[in-house]
Formats: sequence, structure tokens, C-alpha cells
Amino acid sequence: MTRKFFGTDGVRGRANDKLTAEMALKLGAAAGHYFRKSGGSRRVVIGKDTRRSGYMLENALTAGLLSVGMDAYLLGPVPTPAVGMLTRSMRADLGIMISASHNPASDNGIKFFGADGFKLSDQAEHAIEAMLESPPKLVDAPKIGRANRIEGDRARYIERAKTTFPRRYRLDGLKIVVDCANGAAYRTAPEVLWELGAEVVPLGVTPDGYNINAGCGSTNTDLAASAVVAHGADLGICLDGDADRLMIIDENGAVADGDQIMALIATRWAEAGRLSGNTLVATVMSNLGLEQHLESKGIALQRTDVGDRYVVEAMRAGDFNLGGEQSGHIVLRDFATTGDGLIAALQFLAAMVETGKKASQLTRVFEPVPQLLLNTGFDPDTAPLEHPAVRAAIDEGEAAFGKTGRLLIRKSGTEPLIRVMGECTDKALLESVVHEIVARIDAL
Repeated sequence: MTRKFFGTDGVRGRANDKLTAEMALKLGAAAGHYFRKSGGSRRVVIGKDTRRSGYMLENALTAGLLSVGMDAYLLGPVPTPAVGMLTRSMRADLGIMISASHNPASDNGIKFFGADGFKLSDQAEHAIEAMLESPPKLVDAPKIGRANRIEGDRARYIERAKTTFPRRYRLDGLKIVVDCANGAAYRTAPEVLWELGAEVVPLGVTPDGYNINAGCGSTNTDLAASAVVAHGADLGICLDGDADRLMIIDENGAVADGDQIMALIATRWAEAGRLSGNTLVATVMSNLGLEQHLESKGIALQRTDVGDRYVVEAMRAGDFNLGGEQSGHIVLRDFATTGDGLIAALQFLAAMVETGKKASQLTRVFEPVPQLLLNTGFDPDTAPLEHPAVRAAIDEGEAAFGKTGRLLIRKSGTEPLIRVMGECTDKALLESVVHEIVARIDAL
């Protein structure tokens, strides 16, 4: 079945354009009806990030859910992983996070979690999409659900996050810059780090509904890098708008992406006998240098399609406990059901405290193969990757790379973009090939 509304991470689009209150109302009714059929407790928890449009979508979703007999528990602004955690701990049938993650404030999205705290399967999303084609099955008036705004959810998540940091350690003496992207973790992340003993320099903690991810966070690390150097901090932690991504800044202002963080944790866990199946799960986007490093350590790398939900599906299927994406989604299945930037940062900090090493000594685990990723817009009603001129450029590029590199070209699952990624030991050849493919697409 072709996806009409769901992408790689729920439903996402520009607020009041693709993603309207009417759409959210229908999604709430469809998802609520789907989960009520299972005969569960009819509970749903709803979290959101700090976007202004979140208020509109929250109310519309709630109305749809109540109309089919679900009871809604509204969490307010919380990180995405907190929704996964609270869905399971509160014995809800469904969890919903309203967020467009790292996208600008004009966008928003709706992510769904099942009763087990994991994101929905393709099958469940297909079933919900099918229900959108028909009028909602409304309940009789006496069976309409109830909405409840709950308190204490932030404290529950804070305590859970702190339990993932080894009890024998503290962060005393460490100065940490934490950039919360004016997003969902603007209160939780600084509080966790401070309670564990760190001196905290908070950035991106004044959300106004429009400044989420704007010049800050995991996709805009310059602000944090400058702050680390200016404050003489030991490291910087950069989260995205819903706090499921992480980038680390070392004491010199250099950035470490998800591949380096995964390499560090995988190596440490393997040495400690904690890495399930002696395997790391990552996507096709992860650097070839990561794969070579893991191979040298006797650690297997299992690749998946792009999207943290596919990483988690592979982890569950193989009973693996570590996976993630180069973009900073780090999934630590011993602690969380989805990517959690703060909990991943605490694992990095545990390595710093245990080894006594500086961040710069822990963020360069392997030497990356030169990699270039360019994004280019396209008309969603066209198929540029099937055009003969584009196909020819791709074939020529692959032939030029031979065994020295690889190409990965795909449509984004969340935006009208084509992502052209290449890796090659010859940097000049890499840039030539990738730019030529993008030029061919742009010329259509």
C-alpha cells in the first residue's frame, strides 16, 4: 500500500497547509478507533514540543480521540522519548508526540507509539491511513472520552534519565554547555545535568513558539561550539527540537556526530560484555569508516533503511540493544524505546568520568571516509530519479567510484527533498560526482 500521509516518522508537514486541525482531528479519530478495537484501557497520552501550532494540533487530536471514546492525558512540552516511556508506564494503549523534530517552527508532525512504547509498525500505520478514507465511527454521547492535563510527567522522565547514569559516578567538576534548541527538553535536560553535579551553561531554553531549532540545536551547532570555547567548558551537548537527537561538542568546539558517539558506546559495551549480539544497528547513511572500525573490533554492523523506526525494528527483531543514525538518533534499548539525546549524552559523560579523558579524546573513535550529502528540492508530483539524464549521472558516478566509494540517493521521508549522499576516499572525485547528480536533478 502506498503511503499517502505517513512518512518515515509519522505524519509531518507545514502547519495549516498539509497538516491542518482538520487533518489532526481525523487522525485522532482514526487512531483512537484503531486502538479501541483491541479492547484495551482506552487511554492515550499526548506530548508536544514548543511550536505554536502544537496548541492547535493538540486540541484537534484530543477532540478526535474523545469523539471515539478514548481518554486523553495531556503531558504538555516533553521530549519524544518521554512519551514512549510514559505510554508504557501509564499503561496507555496509545502515545502521541506532536513535533516536527529538527524541522523549522513552521512545520509540525504527529508521531504515534503503541502500548509497548515503541513507534507503530508499517501495518498499523497503513490501517490508520485506510480509516481516514471513511467517516469516523463516533461513540454515543455517554461514551465520549475525557481529557486530563496531568502534572509530574517531567519529574518522572527526569528521574528515569538519571537512573541511566552509573550511580557510582557524579558530574562534579564538569562544565557542560547544553543546547536544547528552544524545544521540548528546555527544562528537563539542564535539570538532569545539574542534579547530577555538573555546572550547566544552558542555551536554547527560551522557547517562544517560533524559535525552535532556529540557529541552535543539533542541526545548528555553531552557537554551542562558540559557547563551549567562550566558557571554557568541558563539552557541549546539542539536542534537537524534540530531544531525540544528539551531537557532542568537544572542549575545542569540534563536533562529533551520531556515528562517532555510536562507535564509542559500541566499543565500550562490547569490551564490557554488554553489547547484545555483539552488533550495532545503523542505517545506510552511516559512514564507511564506522563499519571499518567495528570490523577491526570484531563487532558486526547491521544496516537498515533511513529512519530510527527501522533501526528499532531491526534491533527488536535481532534482540540488539544499541543502534542509531549518523544524524544523532541514538537508541539505547536497555533504557528507552526510541532515540533519546539526553540518555545518550549521559552514556558519553559516563565514559568521560570513568576514563578521565577529555571529550576530544573520545569523539574521534575512527577516521571517517570523506562523505558529502547534498539536498535538493523537487516537485512531489514528479519522479526525477527515474529521468534518463539523472540515471545516467548516477551510473557514471558509480562507475567512477568503483570500489573506492558508494552512492546513496533517496527521497526524504519528511520533506520534499532528494538527498544525494556519496562516500569516496578521493575527496575531489566525491565532490565532482555528487554535485553533478544534483545539477542534473536541478536542471529538470
